[in-house]
Amino acid sequence: MKVAIVCDWLTGKGGAERVVKELANLYPEAPIYTSQYDPKKIDWFKNSDVRAGWLQKLSPKLKKFLPVLRAIYFSRLDLTNYDLVISSSGAEAKYIKAKKHICYMHAPTHYYWARYDNYLKYPGFPRGTNWLAKLGLKILVGPLRKLDFKKTQAIDQIITNSNYTKDQIKKYYGRDSKVIHPPVDLNRFTKNQNQQTRHGFVVIGRQTPYKKIDLAVSACTKLGLDLKVLGNGPDNKKLRSIAGATVQFFNNPSDKDIVGLLKNAEGFIFPGIDDFGVVSIEALAAGTPVIAFRGGGALDYVNPGQTGEFFDQQSVSSLLSVLKKFDSKKYNPHEVAQSAGQFSSVNFRDKIKELMKEIN
Repeated sequence: MKVAIVCDWLTGKGGAERVVKELANLYPEAPIYTSQYDPKKIDWFKNSDVRAGWLQKLSPKLKKFLPVLRAIYFSRLDLTNYDLVISSSGAEAKYIKAKKHICYMHAPTHYYWARYDNYLKYPGFPRGTNWLAKLGLKILVGPLRKLDFKKTQAIDQIITNSNYTKDQIKKYYGRDSKVIHPPVDLNRFTKNQNQQTRHGFVVIGRQTPYKKIDLAVSACTKLGLDLKVLGNGPDNKKLRSIAGATVQFFNNPSDKDIVGLLKNAEGFIFPGIDDFGVVSIEALAAGTPVIAFRGGGALDYVNPGQTGEFFDQQSVSSLLSVLKKFDSKKYNPHEVAQSAGQFSSVNFRDKIKELMKEIN
């Protein structure tokens, strides 16, 4: 078959980009169409035929400003000369014209649907421009939702990353989908099995309100538990202001830092609701149990008493009640790490191959 791959953008190394990487491994001859490509930020596609559109002329830093322009670009992208188009999309890449279109959907477009209120309250734009972002979203969300819904109905087959996202796709688009968990780079956690005595907790993520990292900081401060906070974002100053002496911040951790801290932690705290949560799988691969809010993608991989624990409300008191009882010695690091094996890149590619055989 003549195959093309499409994605929203290639400007960093996230979970969506890793899906594209594995699709490119499956179909090395397939060109990759995208809105913007920054090879300095992502070096996975040196041997691929990446075709960025006219939005490439704009700075990749502007991608947050460009949903309307991306909608126009992808809606006009006619790929009907290919036998099959596979898109990896959580935004507008799924709008393309295709003869046969399979979409790996990371989520219904967040800023139109599930996280609309959050984006409206915290647009996260540069200082002085948030008011403009809020106004634009309020004015445009109606017609953009209609377009997003309409374009999603034209997709032949939808694949998604978790049962949570599957429910979201049904809720907002009325479409059924098949769950194939995304690929996670597990090798970096299995290369070196040496570890020190496990001590303290880790939380990782962009420091924005919906990630709820403040719950971990407040709970560990109250209990006097060591907590390593990895990452940065607009909430960094706020988090530091509520942190006690047992909380340490690592704003720009290296990959080596992340691997080392996860492998030596008693537990990984995952307080937000995520469509999947790749970083939680990385914690499991490090043999570290996950303490997660009972919701989102975590429902697919946190098995209480075996791979971690749940807390039932996104509140400090709910997390406190779990941390007080938590005993890392109850968990076998080897068994925890083995549980992450189902999320390997090889397993992802095998399941995509199986799906393609079913479809063809």
